[in-house]
Amino acid sequence: AKRKMQGACKGWNYRVTGKVQGVFFRKHTHIKANELGLVGWVMNDADGSVVGEAQGEVAKLNTFREWLSKEGSPKCRIDGCEITNEKEVPSPSFTSFDIRKLKGGHKHYE
Repeated sequence: AKRKMQGACKGWNYRVTGKVQGVFFRKHTHIKANELGLVGWVMNDADGSVVGEAQGEVAKLNTFREWLSKEGSPKCRIDGCEITNEKEVPSPSFTSFDIRKLKGGHKHYE
């Protein structure tokens, strides 16, 4: 089922740095995004950060941005949260919010 977005829709990419791998950061990001009704994805990056994309209603995205910057998963330590490619999204390019696996031969952290 496609999510119905009410009102203005935006999207952006994010990169969260700090101790964000091996602390269930992606799992909690997935839960939070679903709670807010956002679509997009989250993935561990090879450099130790967590990256992704989120799309949805502006107010919900602002809540998500705040969560990514300050809260995250219980055992994480967030040093920074960089938001890039902010744009208007007439209709979402995703139907859900997914945890993606890092491609390549790197060790996967949960």
